[in-house]
Amino acid sequence: MTAFARHATARPFWYLITPDDPDGAQWRARVAAALEARPDWVQYRNKAATLSERQKEAEWLCARAAAAGVAVVVINDDWRLAQSLGVGVHLGQGDGSLTEARQRLGPQAVIGASCYASRLRAEAAVAEGASYVAFGAVFPSQTKPGAQTAPLSLFAATRALGVPRVAIGGVTLARVPELLAAGVDGVAVIADLFAQPSLSAVAVRAAAWREAFDRWQCDCPSQQIEPKRGAEDGCQ
Repeated sequence: MTAFARHATARPFWYLITPDDPDGAQWRARVAAALEARPDWVQYRNKAATLSERQKEAEWLCARAAAAGVAVVVINDDWRLAQSLGVGVHLGQGDGSLTEARQRLGPQAVIGASCYASRLRAEAAVAEGASYVAFGAVFPSQTKPGAQTAPLSLFAATRALGVPRVAIGGVTLARVPELLAAGVDGVAVIADLFAQPSLSAVAVRAAAWREAFDRWQCDCPSQQIEPKRGAEDGCQ
């Protein structure tokens, strides 16, 4: 079990994933608007960016996330980029070896694995060094419209893995209570935020996510890695 896995959360967390956008300035503006709401975790993902743009955007995101007090930063697909920035990585099928990523990034690194709709894949991922697993799409997804749907029963079936289990795909704020009832630890979101029609609408939607998760987190005993926030942001 990795060092991170020993901190498997009993408190739900909001996991923001950045959108695809070839316009770097627009991408930064949209992500900055969402980061104002201080998500618990954030993943750098921009399939529309070039290799050089990915480096610059990831560096920018790490700095902005640190300033916002985000607890965990993860890079999609690329453990080498994650290693250069000193952050975590998320690997999907075909994105490289979890075992190699763990060896390269060390025991403290946050390493996630896409497990789609497979309990067996999740078990194998944890055995290979994953510190959290993601199942999805849990609902029909705008980002990956052809993705296989993962049944919510997977979350109860994988509770004994001892690592956070993240739901992704087609998630809206209104559907989060259903996910939490199914035993989800983390809720990943892209389109429900970034499909909003304006920067102000992204900011408003992100603030609604933060407010909702603050309520849900106050209802649960916390064992997760804590975001670096001021005392005024804690549960009263």
